[in-house]
Amino acid sequence: MNSTVWIVDSYEEALAKNIVIVSLGLIINFINGMLVVTFFSHPMFSRDSRYILYIHLVINDILMICISVTLYMLTYVARLVNASLCCILVVLGSVTFMITPLNLAGMAIERFIAICKPLHHAQICTPQRTYIFLCLLWVMGAIRSIADIIISLLTQPISFFRSFISCYPNYLFPSKAHQDNTTASQVIYMSLVWIVLIYTYCRVLFTARKAVSKGSANKAQSTILLHGVQLLLCMLSYITPFLFIITTPFFRLHQTKINFCVYLLTNILPRLLSPLIYGVRDQKFVKQMKEYFTCNIIIVKIVPS
Repeated sequence: MNSTVWIVDSYEEALAKNIVIVSLGLIINFINGMLVVTFFSHPMFSRDSRYILYIHLVINDILMICISVTLYMLTYVARLVNASLCCILVVLGSVTFMITPLNLAGMAIERFIAICKPLHHAQICTPQRTYIFLCLLWVMGAIRSIADIIISLLTQPISFFRSFISCYPNYLFPSKAHQDNTTASQVIYMSLVWIVLIYTYCRVLFTARKAVSKGSANKAQSTILLHGVQLLLCMLSYITPFLFIITTPFFRLHQTKINFCVYLLTNILPRLLSPLIYGVRDQKFVKQMKEYFTCNIIIVKIVPS
């Protein structure tokens, strides 16, 4: 997750950027909140591993947006932040960021099993196994951050965590060991996720060509492709430091605007795809959401009268 901003904006520009970021964050979290309420309002969703994985991705996105927007605003509100508080925010942001691609891989595997091994889907993708898988995701997502904390404890004095620093990952975890840990974890995790996505897509494509009824297989292909697009957007955050290095000599006077656009593209906008992939395309989910919120709006209108 990248929320680095060089604070040289005018008051009006800084205010406008923060309003845009906070507004988009609230809108996305409001939409995602509706999806979460719909999920927990209908027991049938909690018995389906597909929807369990999806709602976990949505909840993870909600957490990530909250943390990301908080870190973004801190760059304007407070130049220096307590290192311990910064560490908590950065670690939580890093963990939720790492979980997103792993969750996408899990959803692709579930669709692969449903299409290519339909007779075994009910036995393999049970709710209990899905929750165990989600626990493993959090463990895998936290490995990089735990390693960063251990490196800091070994290389930094304890007083460092009581000091005040600029709350950026590069200031909190500045050593070469931290950079190597970040690079290694990103390469390993992203390679694994891409292998899973490409393999599942090819297998689903092969199955769709042989299937008599191609509807569900074709829809699964589209879903996995959308996961790939979402993953590409998430991966853009890995190359943002290089983008800054390339663009700074040519657009020095507009660097903060470029940083702002890159932050929107890599941290905020990918979160819009989550509700679109299932929340809008899945007819069962859309139907239940409409029924639930329409019913509650009618009740709210009737009760006051």
